[in-house]
Amino acid sequence: MEKLTVQANVPEKKDAAGNVIQVAIGPFSVTVDNGATAEEQIKMFGDKAVKSNADDAWTIAIQSAMRSGMKKGETQQSLQARLGSAKMGISNKGVKIDPIQAYLAMFQGATPEKQKEMLKELQTKAAAK
Repeated sequence: MEKLTVQANVPEKKDAAGNVIQVAIGPFSVTVDNGATAEEQIKMFGDKAVKSNADDAWTIAIQSAMRSGMKKGETQQSLQARLGSAKMGISNKGVKIDPIQAYLAMFQGATPEKQKEMLKELQTKAAAK
């Protein structure tokens, strides 16, 4: 067993006029008992609790990667292509994406008008070579 120290604070918050509407509080720390391994955590807290917490953390990590991609203009299909094979606990920042498959996924999700634009762009680039 090991100890886990968790720290939290409430940041100062101001309204549009710059008036403080929430003063900063903390940081405070709380120390709790924790398993040194996942196996020990399962013994201490039960399989369902450990699985639930792992799923919650995994969901947040995937959502973060999705939001980042969405802000960069990624489509539903390109997000699926990039994140569909992600592994829990392994950063997806360095994940290699097959550009052809990503482009095909983007093409499949595009409107017919956008597909025509994409085809025209490809034809133009092919003719230029």
